[in-house]
Amino acid sequence: MADCDGLSEAGTAAASPPAPAPGLSPPLGWRERLRAGLAGTGASLWFVAGLGVLYALRVPLRLCENLAAVTVFLNSLTPKFYVALTGTSSLISGLIFIFEWWYFHKHGTSFIEQVSVSHLRPLMGGTESSISEPGSSSSNSESETSRQNLSECKVWRNPLNLFRGAEYRRYTWVTGKEPLTYYDMNLSAQDHQTFFTCDTDFLRPSDTVMQKAWRERNPPARIKAAYQALELNNDCATAYVLLAEEEATTILDAERLFKQALKAGETIYRRSQQCQHQSPQHEAQLRRDTNVLVYIKRRLAMCARKLGRIKEAVKIMRDLMKEFPPLTMLNIHENLLESLLELQAYADVQAVLAKYDDISLPKSAAICYTAALLKTRTVSDKFSPETASRRGLSTAEINAVEAIHRAVEFNPHVPKVYNLLTAITLTGCATLLGNA
Repeated sequence: MADCDGLSEAGTAAASPPAPAPGLSPPLGWRERLRAGLAGTGASLWFVAGLGVLYALRVPLRLCENLAAVTVFLNSLTPKFYVALTGTSSLISGLIFIFEWWYFHKHGTSFIEQVSVSHLRPLMGGTESSISEPGSSSSNSESETSRQNLSECKVWRNPLNLFRGAEYRRYTWVTGKEPLTYYDMNLSAQDHQTFFTCDTDFLRPSDTVMQKAWRERNPPARIKAAYQALELNNDCATAYVLLAEEEATTILDAERLFKQALKAGETIYRRSQQCQHQSPQHEAQLRRDTNVLVYIKRRLAMCARKLGRIKEAVKIMRDLMKEFPPLTMLNIHENLLESLLELQAYADVQAVLAKYDDISLPKSAAICYTAALLKTRTVSDKFSPETASRRGLSTAEINAVEAIHRAVEFNPHVPKVYNLLTAITLTGCATLLGNA
């Protein structure tokens, strides 16, 4: 249900945004050159310098005497001490493990990992993800800064995910296998709590119930909680979202529930807009209600595409991208690419790629493979292996082969049929390039 679901989930999770391509840099000053030189010397220079400082301070610090005292102390220890030390460390480790298990069970994430990423990583020179908040008016420079400061993540969301009830459950009925792993469900739970909850949920009883529903691991329990939320508030948009995702067994049923969610979500969003400046809590509530509204419209567009109304889906997605340009966390442009490819509107696809296939933005399998398909399409009609073997590859053919290699290297877990369709038109080119 969240952006981490998908039959190609493992491949998407394995890929991480590649590093930006190197480019020209302005001349460095003497301070920058000195700093770069010190950084390039490596840890060995600092290790030698540390040994030199210790040798110089050996007399004031009484290193020899202290070392002898430590040696006497270690020799006087009995085996009972080491047994007690091992038992104590095991007890502390066990308590930490129990706390981690309890925290993960309650919040769906690791406490140690959360603290290290949120607090320790910035102190050690890491970058924080600074995606612009939805509903906020940010300038172009702030948006560009946010793009440059996007941190690499272990798992990148899959915006082409299917509906749990209408599609994943049908897969289970046909094959008898569960397409989603526990890891997928955990990622979904984290996304749900990020997108659909906030600190003011206690002010509305229905939101309190839904906050617990997003943490439930059992689908029937989540569906039951959604109905409880609707009994408390018939305009609970997130409850309709959960039912559309998990209870609806067809796309038509999902679309019907999403339309009810849209009606309730627009009402709540307008109400939050009027109160957003009253307090920070109201601003957080507006961000949450904006996330809900954008998610509903995006899913309605996906329903329209799956039901054959592709032009309607494209219009909804374009309107969303214009109305909420800072909200890039849902990767709506990748859903737009999917719809434009189905319409065979290749010029529009190229325009979207020109905007989002940029080194300052995180890459994705959808962008890489779409770029490879377009470049392959431009040269496949006139390509002849015999001619290419005589004259060599042209610039466009080389670019197409490199795009295919780039896509497969970025995410080799995309279904093999997709890879075959992408590369089959340039089999001769790939062979020539491999032999070069």
